Amino acid sequence: MSLPRIGVFDSGVGGLTVLKAIAEQLSAHYIYFGDTARLPYGTKSAGTVARYAIAASRFLESQNIDLLVIACNTATALALPAIEDAARVPVIGVVEPGASMAAEISRNSAAIVIATDATVSSHAYRDALKRHGLASLEKACPLFVPLVEEGWIEHPVTEQVARIYLDEAMAQASPGADVLVLACTHYPLIAPLLRRILPPSIQIVDSAESTARVVKQTLGGITEAASRELRAASSESASSRMTGGADRRATPMVAAPSLSEHRTFRFYVTDSTEKFKRLATRFLGRQVDRVEHVDLE
Repeated sequence: MSLPRIGVFDSGVGGLTVLKAIAEQLSAHYIYFGDTARLPYGTKSAGTVARYAIAASRFLESQNIDLLVIACNTATALALPAIEDAARVPVIGVVEPGASMAAEISRNSAAIVIATDATVSSHAYRDALKRHGLASLEKACPLFVPLVEEGWIEHPVTEQVARIYLDEAMAQASPGADVLVLACTHYPLIAPLLRRILPPSIQIVDSAESTARVVKQTLGGITEAASRELRAASSESASSRMTGGADRRATPMVAAPSLSEHRTFRFYVTDSTEKFKRLATRFLGRQVDRVEHVDLE
């Protein structure tokens, strides 16, 4: 059985934090699509976002994916039902996994959500948290995205901005709020900085990690079967080398390959490939050399 093929869609580079989180938990073939020519999605209508996202999902489905991950908070908040209706494969968004994780770890049923203006305006997290029995305070933090993309992850300016945002949020939130939900895929990069600022009583929920957990639960059985098949094939090959003849004794033993040696990553964008490579290296923590340009128009 081959590894599953997972399509990951975002309006830009932020979804790479979701890709990274999933890849740390699952061996698979990953196809990432960033609609970089048409970002930001947050300034567009729900209908337009749905149209863009459906076109992207159809492109990813043409790559024979087994699962589609909408790693864009705006697309998830504004267009997930439309995407699910149009898709021919299972679809996982980033909102529900984050809300579910917050509900699991909150003792006081109260959370703070930080996100972009568009995600806050959609109230997608507020509604999802409410379904799980949590009250929430939503706080837009529009400066975080450009600061992260500028690479100012540990910059004093970023820390000062974060202190202002978080002080305002905690002053407005319920005194019992004990969870901070990172409702933007750029924010995991500054999670260590936020952790230093927050009181110890407030835990951080990273929607990228939460989504990765749901993807693993959904596809875990498939990857485990593939892992067993690969180990069996490797064992059989090693046994054949050991017993296949006198001269074979000189053949060195080869360790069974891990699934991580077989997984692949492919990246597609609708705008500059060079800019994406530069930012992708920052988001993934690894060099990205091959990015292909596609035009969905």
